[in-house]
Amino acid sequence: MDKQKVVTASTPRTLGYYRAEVLIVLGLSLGQSAVYAVVNLLEKMTRAPLASQTTTLNPVLNQREVFDFVYQMLGIIFALVPVALVLFLLTSAGQSAFRSIGFTFSRPRVDFGLGFLLALAMGAGTLAVYAAGRALGITTAIVPAALDEYWWTVPVLVLSALRHAILEEVVMVGYLFNRFAKFGWGIWTTIFVSAALRGTYHLYQGIGPGIGNFLMGLVFGYVYTKVKRVMPLVVAHALLDIAGFVGYALVGPAIGIGT
Repeated sequence: MDKQKVVTASTPRTLGYYRAEVLIVLGLSLGQSAVYAVVNLLEKMTRAPLASQTTTLNPVLNQREVFDFVYQMLGIIFALVPVALVLFLLTSAGQSAFRSIGFTFSRPRVDFGLGFLLALAMGAGTLAVYAAGRALGITTAIVPAALDEYWWTVPVLVLSALRHAILEEVVMVGYLFNRFAKFGWGIWTTIFVSAALRGTYHLYQGIGPGIGNFLMGLVFGYVYTKVKRVMPLVVAHALLDIAGFVGYALVGPAIGIGT
């Protein structure tokens, strides 16, 4: 009986198992966000022209300071649960999930150097796509942060940026690239599907951001296939969001950014 249990426990996971696992993970995280984003975009398009509407990324969650802070922190913490889930699923006997997808600080020069360069390139591209989208009327006015001014506003915005960076890059790149490889998918199919999902869950901001994030996903996916590390992508994504969130909170309204 004991011998039979050992054999059963060591049976390789099937392709169907991995497909179901991916669907569950996406259903609990960014796949769910993609569905809501599509519905939200349709609702906006049937209400009024996209150019006349505004999307707020970090809104106030409660009018009372202490409860706003609590809700902001709870949102950040629970949004990272899918990251814990995929790291658990990627962990295998004798191999750390952190090391297998390069979510470590073992190569700081590569991670921060490449991350900084990617942030510069993607930042310029993001501004160009946003400006083009606004000019074409396919992008809403984006307000990166609308929190009230408290002592914790900037730290929470930084944590929010880190939340987005870790969630998206670990799940959409580190996890999905691993699982898509088990499906037998080629590199470019994997990159394209991951990028398409990334673009889809940003559609609530308008068609322009969907296209921009799809292109960003192509670049990030290609870079990952070369360096086999998600940390440079996390660094780049975090720098982009920190600049957008904190920069807007500090100077955006005063100079009319987001209109």
